[in-house]
Amino acid sequence: MTRVSNFNVSLLSGLMAVIGVTGAQAADLTVGANIGNVPWEFEDASGKVTGFEVDLVNEIAKRLGKSVEFVNTPFNGLFPAVQSGRINMAVSSITITDKRLESVTFAQPYYDSDQSLTVTAASGITGLKDMGDKVVGVDTGSTGDMWADANKGEYKLGEIRRFEGLQPAMLDLVAGRVDGYISDIPALLYYVKDKPELKVVERIPTGEKYSIMFNKDDPLATEVNAVITTLKGEGFIAKLHETWFGAKAEDTTSTVTVLDMPKGK
Repeated sequence: MTRVSNFNVSLLSGLMAVIGVTGAQAADLTVGANIGNVPWEFEDASGKVTGFEVDLVNEIAKRLGKSVEFVNTPFNGLFPAVQSGRINMAVSSITITDKRLESVTFAQPYYDSDQSLTVTAASGITGLKDMGDKVVGVDTGSTGDMWADANKGEYKLGEIRRFEGLQPAMLDLVAGRVDGYISDIPALLYYVKDKPELKVVERIPTGEKYSIMFNKDDPLATEVNAVITTLKGEGFIAKLHETWFGAKAEDTTSTVTVLDMPKGK
């Protein structure tokens, strides 16, 4: 999920109140995550934090011989948190971008993603062509937010309404307060697979790749990158894909293919 992040200091001032770092120093590794980002990191029925990236990070920590604690952090708060050292690394379907590489470091990617449009089955909307003058929901500062803003004129979109995560957006979609929701396709496919009243009607290609984010040039990034290479070779991450998405990862994707650590231009 690409989110706009200006890394300004003002975000830090409110971070202590929202990040909830009680006991954070008890673990070897503190990992910031926007809990509620299904299926990457969220609470199950018992309140346990689970998800694709949670499983991945737990395995990485195990291979490094370190304990790990997840720190619930709003998406835009992840950037100043990792830069200030309040957390060691961050996950939440974070997209690698050249702009971000100017200020932070990423390990190699492990998931290729696009955006998508989700609507109610009863709406009759079959794709973006039907969204003229409609209310569009997006996640604040996300790739979907940027895409909707950039393409508002082309598709004659109506109001763009911004949300902090999938759950509140879906509540408004089902209630008819928004007509469509644009967000990461894996999260939406996972969410609607047992909800026939909702439909993912169009994929929006963006070429996003997700990875773990670190402070700029943190040596931990290199250690984690090496573990990811091992896990890809063993098929561990491909197995996670099958577990969470119910389908095999294509051999050409970053879920399977070992890649170099990304470097900025």
